[in-house]
Amino acid sequence: MYSWIKKTNKIIVLLAIIYLLFLKTVIAAELSPAVGTNGTFNIPDYSAKEDGVQLYTQAVKWVNKMKKVNSAAQEESQAVLRQHADESAFLILQKAVKEEDEEGFVPLFNGKDLSGWTGDTISYVAENGKIVVYPRRGSGGNLYTEKEYSNFILRFEFKLTPGANNGLGIRAPLSGDAAYVGMELQILDNTADRYKNLRPYQFHGSIYGVVPAKRGYLKPVGEWNFEEVIANGPQITIKLNGVTIVDADIDKASTPETMDGRKHPGLKRDKGHIGFLGHGSNLEFRNIRIKELK
Repeated sequence: MYSWIKKTNKIIVLLAIIYLLFLKTVIAAELSPAVGTNGTFNIPDYSAKEDGVQLYTQAVKWVNKMKKVNSAAQEESQAVLRQHADESAFLILQKAVKEEDEEGFVPLFNGKDLSGWTGDTISYVAENGKIVVYPRRGSGGNLYTEKEYSNFILRFEFKLTPGANNGLGIRAPLSGDAAYVGMELQILDNTADRYKNLRPYQFHGSIYGVVPAKRGYLKPVGEWNFEEVIANGPQITIKLNGVTIVDADIDKASTPETMDGRKHPGLKRDKGHIGFLGHGSNLEFRNIRIKELK
């Protein structure tokens, strides 16, 4: 009986190996035009190259979704991927996992124009799939979504210039200082010498005047950063390039008073607009999407 089970497992493992090698070849052949020679995807939403360890981890996650194979076959499948799959195939598998993670998100920016946005549409320009801020063209002020949002997950990428200063407004009205009448999450070049003496709650990712963010996770100026903001009731979580830099209950953080000692009535708002808050700096945004939470 035992030998029969052992033989059956070997057959399952062999079939899984054949299936994976065939799948890898087919997928790579079908989707290889989307993969550049430098191992990146030729689509705006997938341009960041990951290192081999991260790619392999994502591939293994994908393989583990194959519920019809037993644990021995899964282990062997992982070994096959590690030994035989090339970088393009890994990227394709990672893309599949990423697409699943993006389920439920809708774009806030169509990549072509500022439809759905209001405010300073002179300084903020739709250009080559990005929103680019040219402060000298207008006031360098604020650009808001026309729609209001309450609880959500917001994802976007941004690229700083030396000394750049901007902000992300959430649950904000269309008028007034968003840092107080709403919430402002800092977007800042922390490395600029001019900012070395800022308060802890003024550096990148901080909830301005209320909660300081962890520092040291921005990419070098001129490179694209990925940020995720989760606003769920009083809980605000900010992830920068995969690292959680803020995870705070704003009710508790503002009791008995805020860090800057000022009144922030916006902390009590349960919905409002999302916006980029200009401070006279040139920088870029892209891949802006949102998933509303119930």
